[in-house]
Amino acid sequence: MEIFTVLWREYLFFRRRIVRITSAAIMSPVLYLIAFGWGLGKDVVVEGATYMHFIIPGIIAITTMNTGFNAVSSRITVSKLHEKSFEYYLTSPVSMPLMALGQILAGAVRGIYAAVLIVLVSLLFGVKISINTYFVIICFLNSFIFSALGYAAALSIESHYDMSRFNTYIMTPMSFLCGTFFSLENLPGAVKSFIGILPLSHASASLRNIVLRGDFSHSSILVLLIYAVLLYFVGVFMSYREMK
Repeated sequence: MEIFTVLWREYLFFRRRIVRITSAAIMSPVLYLIAFGWGLGKDVVVEGATYMHFIIPGIIAITTMNTGFNAVSSRITVSKLHEKSFEYYLTSPVSMPLMALGQILAGAVRGIYAAVLIVLVSLLFGVKISINTYFVIICFLNSFIFSALGYAAALSIESHYDMSRFNTYIMTPMSFLCGTFFSLENLPGAVKSFIGILPLSHASASLRNIVLRGDFSHSSILVLLIYAVLLYFVGVFMSYREMK
């Protein structure tokens, strides 16, 4: 019941702000497509495909990451630091694991919504990409992972400055280094190996393989699932810690 209560509350929040949420979700992807797709990569071929086809899966990966993370971290940060209302959830007779799951699922659904918007926007740019069930699963897992990360991060900070540093040192480097805008093949071996273990790298590579080649590595889904479970339990642990 806690899950549905949280999801319903987030749905009402989304419905009241759908225009602002939608415009925010498509602004960065549109700029990426114009700057990199049209501007820099109009005549570029990467991994046997046009750069526009190459970059769109990466943009979907980075957008589901940012949307899932920000949807949860922003809401909890505001309720925790400003409204001082999040403590009421922690002290109410609810199941912490279910409450955390509800919060994280809400962010994951927002990530899927952002992915749908990008697919529609790509059509306006004259690019149609292949989508299958595995594509949706990977988008959902990627959104869930970073929603869980946003949940844990929001519960661990003491001020907005802490969240700013979290974005600077964790989210931003992943955004640009995990194969979203370029192929990882040209990176030095050690750097490539390190970046390759990050969840966004698996999401980007899997989505791109589906779009460009119609296949993907099942091991990537397993890796993403492991990240999702681990970060969910981290979030639950942070919930109990916040109660003390």
